[in-house]
Amino acid sequence: MREDKRKNRRTKEPSAEDGPELFEKVVHINRCAKVVKGGRRFSFAALVVVGDQKGNVGFGYGKAQMVPDAIRKGTDQAKKAMHPVSISGDTIPHSILGTYDGGKVFLRPARQGTGIIAGGGVRAVLEAAGVKNILSKSLGSNNQLSVVTATLNGLSQLRTAQEISNIRGEEVSGPKFTVEKAEVTIPEVATT
Repeated sequence: MREDKRKNRRTKEPSAEDGPELFEKVVHINRCAKVVKGGRRFSFAALVVVGDQKGNVGFGYGKAQMVPDAIRKGTDQAKKAMHPVSISGDTIPHSILGTYDGGKVFLRPARQGTGIIAGGGVRAVLEAAGVKNILSKSLGSNNQLSVVTATLNGLSQLRTAQEISNIRGEEVSGPKFTVEKAEVTIPEVATT
């Protein structure tokens, strides 16, 4: 319960002054300590993910002496770093492995109603991008910055069938994935 309240506090709902509606999520806040003659001097770093939930997403890493300033800097950096990702419907077009440093994130499309099966930084990026149904597995490093960057790396590699056909200069062809509904009849059982 307490964990949910803390997570919800870091998710900012879009306001009218933001311009286009943007989803902002603070993924991680890191406190750093510098030891000086008079004691310890603390500073903060905030990892923020921003997206329009329509296929554009970016992240920023802001550093400052106070937490609100770090979040603001991270948000500004994330807005500047936004780039489009390929989404088909409410999932991704195909499976992909995104990597960055030691972090690896495996993303796999899922059926309608599955939801976002992901943790922490991966979930924040996928929600900001507008993906509704996906399966993911984070491998390797647990560093939030590496995980978020690996997720964005994977999303940037995605291509829809239409994009690939445009690159190759061919038309999209293949089997139609339509399933005809079979008529089911249930035989009546005689009761004695």
